[in-house]
Amino acid sequence: MIPYTSGDVLGLVDTLDSFYHSELGLEGPVLLHKPWLAGNEWAYIKETLDTNWISSAGPFVERFEQACADVSGAAAAVAIVNGTCALHVALLEVGVTAGDLVICPAISFVGTANAIAHCGAEPLFVDIGPTATTLDPELLAAFLRDECDGFGAELRHRATGRRIAAVVPVHIFGHPADMAAINVAAADRGLDVVEDAAESIGSLYRGKPCGALAHVGILSFNGNKTVTAGGGGAVVTNDPALAIRVKHLTTTARIAAGFEFDHDAVGYNYRLPSLNAALACAQLEQLAYFVRAKRALAERYAAMFGSRFVAEPADCESNYWLNAVLLDTQADRDAFLHETNARGMQTRPCWRPLPLLPMFERCPRATTGVRAALDRAARLVNLPSSPKMASGLL
Repeated sequence: MIPYTSGDVLGLVDTLDSFYHSELGLEGPVLLHKPWLAGNEWAYIKETLDTNWISSAGPFVERFEQACADVSGAAAAVAIVNGTCALHVALLEVGVTAGDLVICPAISFVGTANAIAHCGAEPLFVDIGPTATTLDPELLAAFLRDECDGFGAELRHRATGRRIAAVVPVHIFGHPADMAAINVAAADRGLDVVEDAAESIGSLYRGKPCGALAHVGILSFNGNKTVTAGGGGAVVTNDPALAIRVKHLTTTARIAAGFEFDHDAVGYNYRLPSLNAALACAQLEQLAYFVRAKRALAERYAAMFGSRFVAEPADCESNYWLNAVLLDTQADRDAFLHETNARGMQTRPCWRPLPLLPMFERCPRATTGVRAALDRAARLVNLPSSPKMASGLL
Protein backbone atom coordinates (compact mmCIF):
# COMPACT_ATOMS: atom_id res chain seq x y z
CA MET A 1 0.00 0.00 0.00
CA ILE A 2 1.25 3.50 -0.82
CA PRO A 3 2.40 5.38 2.30
CA TYR A 4 0.27 8.48 2.70
CA THR A 5 -0.43 10.98 5.42
CA SER A 6 -3.10 13.65 5.23
CA GLY A 7 -1.82 16.77 3.52
CA ASP A 8 0.95 14.98 1.61
CA VAL A 9 -0.16 13.38 -1.65
CA LEU A 10 3.09 13.50 -3.62
CA GLY A 11 3.95 9.93 -2.70
CA LEU A 12 0.65 8.76 -4.17
CA VAL A 13 1.27 10.64 -7.39
CA ASP A 14 4.87 9.43 -7.70
CA THR A 15 3.77 5.82 -7.30
CA LEU A 16 1.04 6.19 -9.92
CA ASP A 17 3.45 7.87 -12.31
CA SER A 18 5.88 4.98 -11.95
CA PHE A 19 3.10 2.40 -12.33
CA TYR A 20 1.78 3.88 -15.56
CA HIS A 21 5.01 4.82 -17.29
CA SER A 22 7.54 2.34 -15.94
CA GLU A 23 5.61 -0.79 -15.03
CA LEU A 24 2.87 -0.64 -17.68
CA GLY A 25 5.13 1.06 -20.22
CA LEU A 26 2.58 3.70 -21.21
CA GLU A 27 3.80 6.66 -23.21
CA GLY A 28 2.44 10.18 -23.20
CA PRO A 29 -0.76 11.25 -21.43
CA VAL A 30 -2.72 8.60 -19.54
CA LEU A 31 -6.39 9.23 -20.27
CA LEU A 32 -9.27 8.53 -17.92
CA HIS A 33 -11.08 6.12 -20.23
CA LYS A 34 -10.63 5.75 -23.96
CA PRO A 35 -12.13 3.25 -26.39
CA TRP A 36 -10.20 0.14 -27.36
CA LEU A 37 -11.00 -0.81 -30.95
CA ALA A 38 -9.38 -4.22 -31.09
CA GLY A 39 -11.86 -6.47 -32.87
CA ASN A 40 -14.24 -6.36 -35.82
CA GLU A 41 -15.07 -2.64 -35.62
CA TRP A 42 -13.61 -1.75 -39.02
CA ALA A 43 -15.08 -4.81 -40.74
CA TYR A 44 -18.60 -4.33 -39.36
CA ILE A 45 -18.76 -0.62 -40.12
CA LYS A 46 -17.46 -1.30 -43.63
CA GLU A 47 -20.23 -3.91 -44.01
CA THR A 48 -22.86 -1.30 -43.19
CA LEU A 49 -21.39 0.97 -45.87
CA ASP A 50 -21.05 -1.81 -48.43
CA THR A 51 -24.65 -2.93 -47.92
CA ASN A 52 -26.07 0.59 -47.57
CA TRP A 53 -27.59 -0.16 -44.12
CA ILE A 54 -26.46 3.03 -42.41
CA SER A 55 -29.66 4.36 -40.85
CA SER A 56 -31.82 3.01 -38.02
CA ALA A 57 -32.79 -0.36 -39.48
CA GLY A 58 -30.98 -3.41 -40.74
CA PRO A 59 -29.20 -6.52 -39.49
CA PHE A 60 -26.75 -4.78 -37.17
CA VAL A 61 -29.50 -3.02 -35.23
CA GLU A 62 -31.25 -6.36 -34.74
CA ARG A 63 -27.97 -8.05 -33.78
CA PHE A 64 -27.19 -5.26 -31.32
CA GLU A 65 -30.58 -5.60 -29.66
CA GLN A 66 -30.18 -9.35 -29.25
CA ALA A 67 -26.66 -8.88 -27.83
CA CYS A 68 -27.95 -6.33 -25.31
CA ALA A 69 -30.66 -8.73 -24.20
CA ASP A 70 -28.14 -11.57 -23.90
CA VAL A 71 -25.55 -9.61 -21.93
CA SER A 72 -28.25 -8.37 -19.52
CA GLY A 73 -30.05 -11.67 -19.12
CA ALA A 74 -33.18 -9.99 -20.45
CA ALA A 75 -35.95 -11.24 -22.69
CA ALA A 76 -35.82 -8.22 -25.00
CA ALA A 77 -33.90 -5.06 -25.76
CA VAL A 78 -34.56 -1.96 -27.84
CA ALA A 79 -31.77 0.09 -29.41
CA ILE A 80 -31.86 3.76 -28.38
CA VAL A 81 -29.73 6.70 -29.48
CA ASN A 82 -28.15 7.18 -26.02
CA GLY A 83 -28.52 6.22 -22.38
CA THR A 84 -30.32 9.38 -21.28
CA CYS A 85 -33.00 8.91 -23.93
CA ALA A 86 -33.27 5.24 -22.95
CA LEU A 87 -33.92 6.24 -19.35
CA HIS A 88 -36.42 8.91 -20.43
CA VAL A 89 -38.55 6.45 -22.37
CA ALA A 90 -38.24 3.75 -19.68
CA LEU A 91 -39.61 6.21 -17.13
CA LEU A 92 -42.46 7.11 -19.45
CA GLU A 93 -43.30 3.43 -19.89
CA VAL A 94 -43.69 2.88 -16.14
CA GLY A 95 -46.08 5.84 -16.02
CA VAL A 96 -43.99 8.80 -14.91
CA THR A 97 -45.84 12.00 -15.84
CA ALA A 98 -45.53 15.73 -15.33
CA GLY A 99 -45.58 16.77 -11.69
CA ASP A 100 -44.50 13.37 -10.34
CA LEU A 101 -41.51 12.69 -8.11
CA VAL A 102 -38.95 10.00 -8.92
CA ILE A 103 -36.57 8.78 -6.22
CA CYS A 104 -32.96 9.16 -7.28
CA PRO A 105 -29.60 8.69 -5.51
CA ALA A 106 -27.83 11.90 -4.55
CA ILE A 107 -24.76 10.85 -6.55
CA SER A 108 -25.07 9.98 -10.22
CA PHE A 109 -24.20 11.38 -13.61
CA VAL A 110 -26.52 14.27 -14.40
CA GLY A 111 -28.22 12.24 -17.15
CA THR A 112 -30.15 10.29 -14.49
CA ALA A 113 -31.82 13.42 -13.12
CA ASN A 114 -32.13 14.98 -16.57
CA ALA A 115 -34.17 12.02 -17.83
CA ILE A 116 -36.54 12.47 -14.89
CA ALA A 117 -36.89 16.17 -15.74
CA HIS A 118 -37.54 15.33 -19.41
CA CYS A 119 -40.71 13.56 -18.20
CA GLY A 120 -41.85 16.80 -16.56
CA ALA A 121 -41.16 15.16 -13.17
CA GLU A 122 -38.62 16.03 -10.48
CA PRO A 123 -36.01 13.92 -8.71
CA LEU A 124 -36.40 13.31 -5.00
CA PHE A 125 -32.98 12.63 -3.52
CA VAL A 126 -32.11 9.83 -1.11
CA ASP A 127 -28.57 9.42 0.21
CA ILE A 128 -25.99 6.80 -0.71
CA GLY A 129 -24.84 4.13 1.73
CA PRO A 130 -22.20 4.67 4.41
CA THR A 131 -19.63 2.56 2.55
CA ALA A 132 -21.02 2.61 -1.00
CA THR A 133 -21.57 5.08 -3.81
CA THR A 134 -25.03 3.69 -4.58
CA LEU A 135 -28.55 4.29 -3.25
CA ASP A 136 -28.89 3.17 0.38
CA PRO A 137 -31.74 0.60 0.50
CA GLU A 138 -32.25 1.10 4.24
CA LEU A 139 -32.73 4.84 3.80
CA LEU A 140 -35.04 4.15 0.86
CA ALA A 141 -37.16 1.78 2.94
CA ALA A 142 -37.26 4.26 5.85
CA PHE A 143 -38.27 7.09 3.53
CA LEU A 144 -41.10 5.10 1.97
CA ARG A 145 -42.27 3.95 5.40
CA ASP A 146 -41.97 7.21 7.34
CA GLU A 147 -42.44 9.97 4.78
CA CYS A 148 -44.96 8.56 2.30
CA ASP A 149 -48.62 7.56 2.28
CA GLY A 150 -50.57 5.27 -0.02
CA PHE A 151 -49.61 2.44 -2.34
CA GLY A 152 -48.86 1.98 -6.03
CA ALA A 153 -50.34 4.67 -8.24
CA GLU A 154 -51.55 6.49 -5.09
CA LEU A 155 -48.17 6.57 -3.32
CA ARG A 156 -47.54 10.16 -2.24
CA HIS A 157 -44.81 12.16 -0.58
CA ARG A 158 -46.44 13.43 2.57
CA ALA A 159 -44.52 16.74 2.74
CA THR A 160 -45.42 17.87 -0.79
CA GLY A 161 -48.53 15.82 -1.54
CA ARG A 162 -47.00 14.81 -4.87
CA ARG A 163 -47.15 11.32 -6.37
CA ILE A 164 -44.02 9.19 -6.26
CA ALA A 165 -43.95 7.34 -9.55
CA ALA A 166 -40.69 5.34 -9.57
CA VAL A 167 -37.27 4.81 -8.04
CA VAL A 168 -34.08 4.78 -10.14
CA PRO A 169 -31.13 2.93 -8.54
CA VAL A 170 -27.83 3.53 -10.34
CA HIS A 171 -24.82 1.22 -10.47
CA ILE A 172 -22.19 3.92 -9.88
CA PHE A 173 -18.77 3.40 -11.51
CA GLY A 174 -19.92 -0.13 -12.44
CA HIS A 175 -20.53 -1.24 -8.82
CA PRO A 176 -23.99 -2.82 -8.49
CA ALA A 177 -26.52 -1.28 -6.14
CA ASP A 178 -28.20 -3.66 -3.69
CA MET A 179 -31.04 -4.47 -6.05
CA ALA A 180 -32.63 -7.21 -3.94
CA ALA A 181 -33.13 -4.87 -0.99
CA ILE A 182 -34.20 -1.99 -3.24
CA ASN A 183 -36.73 -4.18 -5.05
CA VAL A 184 -38.20 -5.38 -1.74
CA ALA A 185 -38.51 -1.83 -0.37
CA ALA A 186 -40.17 -0.69 -3.59
CA ALA A 187 -42.51 -3.67 -3.81
CA ASP A 188 -43.73 -3.06 -0.27
CA ARG A 189 -45.20 0.23 -1.52
CA GLY A 190 -46.11 -0.84 -5.06
CA LEU A 191 -43.36 1.36 -6.52
CA ASP A 192 -41.85 0.76 -9.98
CA VAL A 193 -38.08 0.28 -10.19
CA VAL A 194 -36.17 1.48 -13.25
CA GLU A 195 -32.59 0.18 -13.20
CA ASP A 196 -29.96 2.63 -14.46
CA ALA A 197 -27.23 0.23 -15.58
CA ALA A 198 -25.57 2.80 -17.85
CA GLU A 199 -22.16 2.22 -16.24
CA SER A 200 -22.36 -1.48 -15.39
CA ILE A 201 -22.47 -3.59 -18.53
CA GLY A 202 -20.64 -6.81 -17.68
CA SER A 203 -21.10 -6.36 -13.91
CA LEU A 204 -22.77 -9.11 -11.88
CA TYR A 205 -25.05 -8.77 -8.87
CA ARG A 206 -25.21 -12.04 -6.93
CA GLY A 207 -24.25 -13.86 -10.12
CA LYS A 208 -26.83 -12.12 -12.33
CA PRO A 209 -26.00 -9.50 -14.97
CA CYS A 210 -26.94 -5.90 -14.31
CA GLY A 211 -29.62 -4.43 -16.55
CA ALA A 212 -32.55 -6.81 -16.03
CA LEU A 213 -32.65 -6.84 -12.23
CA ALA A 214 -35.89 -4.84 -12.24
CA HIS A 215 -38.96 -4.60 -14.47
CA VAL A 216 -37.05 -2.39 -16.90
CA GLY A 217 -33.47 -1.16 -17.16
CA ILE A 218 -31.19 0.82 -19.43
CA LEU A 219 -27.67 0.56 -20.82
CA SER A 220 -25.32 3.20 -22.22
CA PHE A 221 -22.72 2.90 -24.96
CA ASN A 222 -21.25 6.40 -24.76
CA GLY A 223 -17.70 6.94 -25.97
CA ASN A 224 -16.25 6.59 -22.46
CA LYS A 225 -18.09 3.40 -21.48
CA THR A 226 -16.60 -0.09 -21.15
CA VAL A 227 -18.29 -0.95 -24.47
CA THR A 228 -18.92 1.93 -26.83
CA ALA A 229 -21.00 2.60 -29.91
CA GLY A 230 -19.64 6.14 -30.11
CA GLY A 231 -23.01 6.99 -28.56
CA GLY A 232 -25.93 4.66 -28.12
CA GLY A 233 -28.10 3.12 -25.46
CA ALA A 234 -30.68 0.41 -24.93
CA VAL A 235 -33.80 -0.36 -22.94
CA VAL A 236 -33.75 -3.94 -21.60
CA THR A 237 -36.66 -5.79 -20.02
CA ASN A 238 -38.18 -9.18 -19.32
CA ASP A 239 -41.55 -7.80 -20.47
CA PRO A 240 -41.84 -8.28 -24.26
CA ALA A 241 -44.96 -6.09 -24.40
CA LEU A 242 -43.06 -3.22 -22.80
CA ALA A 243 -40.27 -3.64 -25.36
CA ILE A 244 -42.82 -3.41 -28.18
CA ARG A 245 -44.22 -0.19 -26.72
CA VAL A 246 -40.73 1.28 -26.34
CA LYS A 247 -39.85 0.43 -29.93
CA HIS A 248 -43.08 2.07 -31.10
CA LEU A 249 -42.66 5.21 -29.02
CA THR A 250 -39.01 5.70 -29.99
CA THR A 251 -39.78 5.25 -33.68
CA THR A 252 -41.92 8.40 -33.71
CA ALA A 253 -44.98 6.30 -32.75
CA ARG A 254 -45.36 5.33 -36.39
CA ILE A 255 -48.04 2.75 -37.20
CA ALA A 256 -48.17 0.45 -40.21
CA ALA A 257 -50.23 2.12 -42.93
CA GLY A 258 -48.92 0.69 -46.18
CA PHE A 259 -47.12 3.37 -48.14
CA GLU A 260 -48.51 6.15 -45.95
CA PHE A 261 -47.01 7.71 -42.82
CA ASP A 262 -49.31 7.62 -39.82
CA HIS A 263 -48.73 8.09 -36.09
CA ASP A 264 -50.90 7.46 -33.06
CA ALA A 265 -49.07 9.34 -30.29
CA VAL A 266 -46.46 12.01 -29.62
CA GLY A 267 -43.40 9.89 -30.22
CA TYR A 268 -39.65 10.34 -30.13
CA ASN A 269 -37.00 9.96 -32.81
CA TYR A 270 -34.68 8.02 -30.50
CA ARG A 271 -33.56 5.40 -33.03
CA LEU A 272 -29.94 4.19 -33.09
CA PRO A 273 -28.19 4.33 -36.49
CA SER A 274 -26.88 1.07 -37.88
CA LEU A 275 -23.36 2.52 -38.04
CA ASN A 276 -23.33 2.84 -34.26
CA ALA A 277 -24.96 -0.54 -33.80
CA ALA A 278 -22.24 -2.18 -35.92
CA LEU A 279 -19.53 -0.60 -33.77
CA ALA A 280 -21.27 -1.78 -30.61
CA CYS A 281 -21.64 -5.32 -31.93
CA ALA A 282 -17.89 -5.54 -32.44
CA GLN A 283 -17.27 -4.12 -29.00
CA LEU A 284 -19.74 -6.46 -27.30
CA GLU A 285 -17.86 -9.43 -28.74
CA GLN A 286 -14.88 -8.30 -26.61
CA LEU A 287 -16.77 -7.48 -23.41
CA ALA A 288 -15.51 -10.44 -21.39
CA TYR A 289 -11.89 -9.58 -22.23
CA PHE A 290 -12.43 -5.90 -21.46
CA VAL A 291 -13.88 -6.75 -18.05
CA ARG A 292 -11.02 -9.14 -17.23
CA ALA A 293 -8.51 -6.42 -18.08
CA LYS A 294 -10.34 -3.80 -16.05
CA ARG A 295 -10.62 -6.12 -13.05
CA ALA A 296 -6.90 -6.88 -13.27
CA LEU A 297 -6.21 -3.14 -13.21
CA ALA A 298 -8.54 -2.75 -10.23
CA GLU A 299 -6.59 -5.43 -8.34
CA ARG A 300 -3.39 -3.43 -8.78
CA TYR A 301 -5.06 -0.23 -7.63
CA ALA A 302 -6.49 -2.03 -4.60
CA ALA A 303 -3.02 -3.29 -3.68
CA MET A 304 -1.63 0.25 -3.99
CA PHE A 305 -4.35 2.13 -2.14
CA GLY A 306 -5.60 -0.44 0.37
CA SER A 307 -8.75 0.59 2.23
CA ARG A 308 -8.90 3.90 0.34
CA PHE A 309 -9.73 2.05 -2.87
CA VAL A 310 -13.46 1.97 -3.71
CA ALA A 311 -14.02 -1.77 -4.06
CA GLU A 312 -16.95 -3.77 -5.40
CA PRO A 313 -19.74 -4.70 -2.96
CA ALA A 314 -19.84 -8.16 -1.40
CA ASP A 315 -21.39 -10.87 -3.60
CA CYS A 316 -20.86 -8.72 -6.70
CA GLU A 317 -18.42 -8.65 -9.61
CA SER A 318 -17.93 -5.12 -10.89
CA ASN A 319 -16.70 -4.17 -14.33
CA TYR A 320 -14.78 -1.38 -12.55
CA TRP A 321 -15.82 1.06 -15.24
CA LEU A 322 -14.10 3.89 -13.38
CA ASN A 323 -11.73 3.04 -10.57
CA ALA A 324 -11.93 5.36 -7.60
CA VAL A 325 -10.08 6.18 -4.39
CA LEU A 326 -11.09 8.18 -1.34
CA LEU A 327 -8.55 10.61 0.07
CA ASP A 328 -8.66 11.94 3.61
CA THR A 329 -9.81 15.48 2.90
CA GLN A 330 -11.07 17.67 0.07
CA ALA A 331 -7.78 19.55 0.19
CA ASP A 332 -5.91 16.31 -0.44
CA ARG A 333 -8.28 15.47 -3.27
CA ASP A 334 -7.71 18.85 -4.90
CA ALA A 335 -3.93 18.58 -4.55
CA PHE A 336 -3.99 15.07 -6.01
CA LEU A 337 -6.12 16.19 -8.96
CA HIS A 338 -3.86 19.17 -9.67
CA GLU A 339 -0.60 17.19 -9.49
CA THR A 340 -1.73 14.17 -11.52
CA ASN A 341 -3.24 16.26 -14.30
CA ALA A 342 -0.17 18.50 -14.39
CA ARG A 343 1.88 15.36 -15.07
CA GLY A 344 -0.44 14.10 -17.83
CA MET A 345 -2.41 11.59 -15.78
CA GLN A 346 -6.08 12.33 -16.37
CA THR A 347 -7.82 11.94 -13.03
CA ARG A 348 -11.22 13.42 -12.30
CA PRO A 349 -13.30 14.30 -9.24
CA CYS A 350 -16.62 12.66 -8.59
CA TRP A 351 -19.59 14.33 -10.20
CA ARG A 352 -21.01 17.17 -8.16
CA PRO A 353 -23.84 15.73 -6.06
CA LEU A 354 -27.09 16.23 -7.92
CA PRO A 355 -28.80 18.24 -5.14
CA LEU A 356 -26.04 20.85 -5.47
CA LEU A 357 -26.67 21.52 -9.16
CA PRO A 358 -28.61 24.77 -9.67
CA MET A 359 -31.47 23.15 -11.61
CA PHE A 360 -32.02 20.53 -8.92
CA GLU A 361 -31.08 22.30 -5.68
CA ARG A 362 -34.73 23.00 -4.81
CA CYS A 363 -35.92 19.46 -5.45
CA PRO A 364 -37.16 17.54 -2.40
CA ARG A 365 -34.93 15.24 -0.35
CA ALA A 366 -35.49 12.59 2.26
CA THR A 367 -35.35 14.14 5.72
CA THR A 368 -32.24 12.04 6.46
CA GLY A 369 -30.36 14.36 4.09
CA VAL A 370 -27.49 13.62 1.74
CA ARG A 371 -24.48 13.89 4.05
CA ALA A 372 -22.77 10.71 2.87
CA ALA A 373 -22.99 11.86 -0.76
CA LEU A 374 -21.52 15.26 0.09
CA ASP A 375 -18.65 13.69 2.03
CA ARG A 376 -17.90 11.04 -0.60
CA ALA A 377 -17.94 13.50 -3.50
CA ALA A 378 -15.60 15.88 -1.68
CA ARG A 379 -12.90 13.22 -1.27
CA LEU A 380 -13.30 10.88 -4.26
CA VAL A 381 -11.02 10.74 -7.30
CA ASN A 382 -11.50 8.61 -10.42
CA LEU A 383 -8.32 7.05 -11.82
CA PRO A 384 -7.44 6.09 -15.41
CA SER A 385 -9.41 2.93 -16.16
CA SER A 386 -9.12 2.09 -19.87
CA PRO A 387 -9.02 -1.66 -20.53
CA LYS A 388 -6.19 -1.37 -23.05
CA MET A 389 -3.79 0.06 -20.47
CA ALA A 390 -4.28 -3.09 -18.38
CA SER A 391 -3.96 -5.64 -21.18
CA GLY A 392 -0.36 -6.35 -20.17
CA LEU A 393 -1.53 -7.46 -16.73
CA LEU A 394 -3.39 -10.48 -18.15
